[in-house]
Amino acid sequence: MIKNYATFSFLLFFLNLHLYPQEVRIFRVGDFDLNGNVKSCLVITDYGRESFEFNPEGILTKTVTQYNDSDQDITYYKYEGGELVEKRMESYKNSTLDASTSMANFYSIDTVPQRKVLEKIISYDKQFLEQQVYEYDEEGKLTKIITSNAEGVDETSFEYSPYKNELTISTFTNGILEKSVRTSERKSAKGTQKVILTKEYIDGEPNRATEEVFNANEKLVTSEYFLYDIGEKEFVSQKKLFYYYSDGVLSKVVTKTLTTEAVEEYIFQFDNHEPKNWVKQIVTPNNTYTTRMIAYYPEKEAAKEGENPKK
Repeated sequence: MIKNYATFSFLLFFLNLHLYPQEVRIFRVGDFDLNGNVKSCLVITDYGRESFEFNPEGILTKTVTQYNDSDQDITYYKYEGGELVEKRMESYKNSTLDASTSMANFYSIDTVPQRKVLEKIISYDKQFLEQQVYEYDEEGKLTKIITSNAEGVDETSFEYSPYKNELTISTFTNGILEKSVRTSERKSAKGTQKVILTKEYIDGEPNRATEEVFNANEKLVTSEYFLYDIGEKEFVSQKKLFYYYSDGVLSKVVTKTLTTEAVEEYIFQFDNHEPKNWVKQIVTPNNTYTTRMIAYYPEKEAAKEGENPKK
């Protein structure tokens, strides 16, 4: 989840989202570590600029990733009746729209007998790229994604396995296990923790894994990365990150491996809005920085009735 990390790259985030098929999401202010009636947020880093725009209900409507003065990607989101119905991704190179790499995603929703979403992806030069059909069960859980493109048809299915206080969601592509995510609870001296163990597979064989532990305030406290040892037939830890907070704000990250230990300190400056948002972040010892310029809706405008996409 983005909100549990102090910095993020919008581009990398969405690239990660597409590593595995998953259901259509509606993104909100809170997904980007933002609070309150945010209208726009410009993120300035040493690798470029990213901007986000939201409607008065806090729903993402536009993003811009600026690579340099002439190259940028712009994404627009359109909603109707609480549903995402259109997404347009426009790629500009040398300040000119590239029709071959720009694309439009169109969504149509059917709720009888169970929810089904049809997504069609078409390039700006009128080439059909892909179609995806999302199928849900009676409880609204995603059960299947059927993907059709020039390479053929693939079926991704999702299996839900509850056991006591945990739930495992397994992802299969054409019947072959690709990923499993187990969410469980763990009792500790500091209260109940949520543990998310993600295992990834190649051709059905285990490859790597990540375990994330969140505290009662949904703050990430540890993340551990594993690689599968074929000889030992088990996952072996490669590194573990420990996250420390001061007054609910990330202050330090310690990264440990078998032979090394590295410490990063986080320094934040906040704006005067209520609730507050950070506007500058410095990470030492490398002194990397991230600056955010945030604009807000007036209170009465943010409170207006309007579209209310499903939560």
